[in-house]
Amino acid sequence: MLIGYARTSTLEQKHGLEAQRESLKAIGCDRMYEEQTSSVGVREALREALSYCREADTLVVTKLDRLARSVAHLGEIVNELEAKGVGLRVLDLGLDTSTATGKLMLNVLGSVAQFEREMMLERQREGIVKAKALGKYKGRKPTAKAKGEEIWQLVSEGVSKREVARRLNVSERSVYRQLERERT
Repeated sequence: MLIGYARTSTLEQKHGLEAQRESLKAIGCDRMYEEQTSSVGVREALREALSYCREADTLVVTKLDRLARSVAHLGEIVNELEAKGVGLRVLDLGLDTSTATGKLMLNVLGSVAQFEREMMLERQREGIVKAKALGKYKGRKPTAKAKGEEIWQLVSEGVSKREVARRLNVSERSVYRQLERERT
């Protein structure tokens, strides 16, 4: 049985999730698991997919970075799949771990993917430092501070802090923090 797993990092990547879904359907995945969460966040659908896999099944992903966040994490997943007698296919690489060559290529490509990610993060950090030095990087604009008066108005009208957060599209913690700032 082919079991598909699709993931995007954010809700804005709806088209990416749809594209993965279509690719997995096109190769005949019998069962699909998908989620929209960061690779470092809790990934319930991945857990469910791995639990569902049985001997002779194959877990299918469109890209390696949709599955694992690091070489170590990839190794954990592959070990779990191998212990169950489950294969892994990565569509964009034409990779299948049911062969010795496929297993070798998976390890090499996983290492390259992690290297690329680390290089991208290093370049990003360097860019932020440079932008800060030039006074062009200010970080994210604080939304709750900008809505301080609205927060106070709604709270003074008896609206619950949870409802204030929902109405103003800020976290409940931000509402409390803003009220605390105003008291001092």
